[in-house]
Amino acid sequence: MIFRQLFDSTSSTYTYLLASRSGGEALIIDPVVERVDRYIQLLRELNLKLIKAVDTHVHADHITGLGELRDRTRCITVMGEQSGADVVSMRVTEGDRIEIEGISLAVLYTPGHTDDSYSFYLGDRVFTGDTLLIRGTGRTDFQNGDARAQYDSIFNKLLKLPDETLVYPAHDYKGDMVSTISEERAHNPRLQVASVDEYVDIMNNLNLPNPKMMDVAVPANLHIGMPQDEIDAHGWSVTCDDADVLADRKDMVLIDLRDRAERQRHGVIPGSVHAPYQDLEENVGPGGLLHELAESSRRRLVFYCAYGERSALAVKAAQEAGITNACHLKGGIDAWQKSGGRLESIGA
Repeated sequence: MIFRQLFDSTSSTYTYLLASRSGGEALIIDPVVERVDRYIQLLRELNLKLIKAVDTHVHADHITGLGELRDRTRCITVMGEQSGADVVSMRVTEGDRIEIEGISLAVLYTPGHTDDSYSFYLGDRVFTGDTLLIRGTGRTDFQNGDARAQYDSIFNKLLKLPDETLVYPAHDYKGDMVSTISEERAHNPRLQVASVDEYVDIMNNLNLPNPKMMDVAVPANLHIGMPQDEIDAHGWSVTCDDADVLADRKDMVLIDLRDRAERQRHGVIPGSVHAPYQDLEENVGPGGLLHELAESSRRRLVFYCAYGERSALAVKAAQEAGITNACHLKGGIDAWQKSGGRLESIGA
C-alpha cells in the first residue's frame, strides 16, 4: 500500500494520501487548499489517479482542499451525511464504506468535536479527524460540539478497536505523528476519567480562544460553490419537475454514475445504465461505453448521481470529449426522490 502523511505547518493539519499500488486509484483525507499544488505533484510523481477526497468534518482552522481538488481532478468529494457543506458529492454514514481500488475504509460516525465528525477505519489504522488526538481530544465548544457525544464516540467506538490500531489524527500541535489505541487509552490525560460526567466537566472548562481562522474557514468550507450552476448556464441540465415523464422518454438514456454501494442503498431510476464515475474518462473517450452509446443510439445522455455534483462534472468531461448531447439531472437522486420519481432496488 502507498501511504503518505503530509503536514501543513500553518494549521498543524495532517493530510493522508492512500493507494493500493503505483499507477492505481488514490484517495486523500483532510486536504488543505494551500497544499493542493503539492498533492497534485505527488499524485503525478506516484502515477496515481485521485478518485475520492474526504473531509472528516467541517474544519474551523483551515479552508479545505476539497473544492480545488474537485475542480482540478474531477474527483468525488466525500463527507458525512450530517455535513452542511455544499461541495459534497457523496455523503456517507455509519456502516458505509469508502472504496477505491484495493482499499476500503469503514465509516464510523464519531460526533462530539462537531456534529458532523467522522472517523475512517482501515484494518491496522484509524483516521480520527479531531475526535481523538494524540494525547488529547478535539474541543467541543463550537459547531454543535457535544462533550457527552464525544465521550461516547471515543470510549464506545474508537477505544473498542484493537489495541495495536494506529491512530492518525487530523491535527497535532506538538510534533507527534502517530499513536495507537492502547497508548491513548493508557496515556491520554483526557481519557483518564472515571465517568462521562468527569469528561464533560474537563471539556466544558478548557476556556480556549476560538481558532484564528474560524470566522473565515467555517463559512468558506460550507459554501465552496457547486459546478451545477455553470452547467445550468449552458442549458445542459434537465430537472425532476415531471420525474415519471422523464423516466419514460425514449429520446434519453439515463446514466447512473454512483458507486455500487450507493445504488444498493438508495435504489436506481428504472432503465438506467450503470457507468461508475471513476471510469468516466475511459467511458467518454473514443471507443468507450458512453461514447459508443451516444453515437449508436442518437439519444441524449442524461447523467445522474447523488446530488448533481458528479453528474455536472461528467457533463463537462463528455462535452469536451465531443459528446455534445450530454446533460445531467439537476439535484441528482436526492431531487428525484423529493419529486416523487420512481426508484427500483437492486440486489447486493
